[in-house]
Amino acid sequence: MSATLTISQAGPALTIQDMGRPGWRAQGLTKGGAADPVALYEGAALLGQPPELAVIEMTGTGGTFTADADIRIALTGATMAASIDGDAIVWNASHMLPAGAKLTIGGTTGGTYGYLHVGGGIASDTLLGARASHLSAGLGQPLAAGDALPLGADKSRETGLQLPRDSRFDGGTVRVVASMQTDHFTADERKRFETTAFTRDPRANRMGVRMDHDGDGFSAEGGLSILSEVIVPGDIQITGDGAPFVLMGECQTTGGYPRIGTVIPRDLPRVAQAASGAAIRFEFITLEQAITLETQHRQDIKALGGQVTPLVRDPAKIRNLLAYQLVGGAISATDNPFEEEH
Repeated sequence: MSATLTISQAGPALTIQDMGRPGWRAQGLTKGGAADPVALYEGAALLGQPPELAVIEMTGTGGTFTADADIRIALTGATMAASIDGDAIVWNASHMLPAGAKLTIGGTTGGTYGYLHVGGGIASDTLLGARASHLSAGLGQPLAAGDALPLGADKSRETGLQLPRDSRFDGGTVRVVASMQTDHFTADERKRFETTAFTRDPRANRMGVRMDHDGDGFSAEGGLSILSEVIVPGDIQITGDGAPFVLMGECQTTGGYPRIGTVIPRDLPRVAQAASGAAIRFEFITLEQAITLETQHRQDIKALGGQVTPLVRDPAKIRNLLAYQLVGGAISATDNPFEEEH
């Protein structure tokens, strides 16, 4: 019988996510999926399972969860305060959640989107080939208190593993390549775009992230004559007030605002995870440089399993210390280990 994860208290923006739905753009549906796909690969490395399994995405804050059987969990993405039955647990690590124990996840302390992974993944119904909620398209719905989520079969029992924290939660430099209308912006305007210090506007969601800056807005020559055409996540549209708007996974499939550039895929999670007010700068790179960076990024993701290390816990903070087998590796200080017993 499969395990069930029940939500007893839910934050305002909890959804089921996976890698999304590729292949539906011609029908007007963007891929969607996790706002930070890297976090899915990290959780998969911590639990030793495929990254395509469905998880819970938590925006800003989490909730309270219980399971009806012992299950493995991993926590990745934006750091959030987390505890099991009141005992604090480490983020970016895997843990055992005993049956009936209360997992509590609070607000973010760094980043925007946090992820709760479970061994075997969330086995909700698939729709158009995926389990991901795509709320702007009417697929799925936010999770709420009282929801009971079926879990897939878990093929492992290993926990107590951790990964180092990545730097993508702290804002920073975001690389972009030329887009369909980059040439509509003068060389001076593109240079000003690169040298401007932006901050992530609080007005952001899974469709797009607005960038704030001091000074005049940006504009394109002939911007009002641009026809609506295909757009993709990562495109940076310059809206009517001159502010850049970075499109995310649930953006529309066509648009008519001029695009000054496109964020490369490996840097899009940096935009998604930047907290409100975080500093961001944009840097134009060539298509060849972008391909090199993307190739390296894919290699880095595949190598995540090699970065997993054991999570060392303080015995003084382990409530059920006596439940652990503590002397299995003990040896004698005087006996010769190579001497045969008689």
